[in-house]
Amino acid sequence: MRTDVDDRKQQARERMWGLLDAEGAVLDTTARGRIPNFKGSDAAADRLAALSAWHGARVIKAVPDKAQLPVRARALSEGKTVFMAVPRLADPRPFYLLDPAALRVPPHEAASSKIAASIAPRVDVDELQPVDMVVVGSVAVNRAGVRIGKGAGYSDLEFAFLTEAGLISDRTVIVSTVHSLQVVDDDLPTTEHDFGVDLIVTPEEVIPCPSPHRPAGLVWEHLDAAKIASIPSLAARAPKSRG
Repeated sequence: MRTDVDDRKQQARERMWGLLDAEGAVLDTTARGRIPNFKGSDAAADRLAALSAWHGARVIKAVPDKAQLPVRARALSEGKTVFMAVPRLADPRPFYLLDPAALRVPPHEAASSKIAASIAPRVDVDELQPVDMVVVGSVAVNRAGVRIGKGAGYSDLEFAFLTEAGLISDRTVIVSTVHSLQVVDDDLPTTEHDFGVDLIVTPEEVIPCPSPHRPAGLVWEHLDAAKIASIPSLAARAPKSRG
């Protein structure tokens, strides 16, 4: 069931997708319906890689979107371990693990979501190491660190799932790389299960975000039975009262 917050989020997405398309700010034919593959993503990755938080990070959890491919490739080329979720978490071993020491292809190829799916082992949560940095895409994000994704909700699920497993902590740095147009001054709608970001990185600047919201774990009451059943790792951990 859609809520007022859902509707307001979708309105914010539609405005941003329209703006990015009108300004020719994406590399795809349109920004609509996805995390925008923004022009300047390489420069944003370079700016992120200059930060001390990046230099100290050994394990990075990344989204598989095209806009964050330069970040994933940079991480692998620098010897960092990268993992990303299997689409829709629809596997009992719901993450692809990219170990730079075990790659059989160049880092830029391995960082492609399609190639990673064919070469990287699938692992369960207990096979992962604690996460130093989470890199996410956004459709829109404000300077308080509130972000809006494309609407599927999987980034929030992955974040909460890994938090409950003890792999994401207060020391984990959460970053979103975006086009400067995607950074807005408006208040953005948010819910208890949405996570915020510590840093916004554009091709032109790094924006620290004060005290972004971090859920303590999964908000089970926000998940319907069909969603839980479609994600094996969640179904195995669902509270007994949910059936």
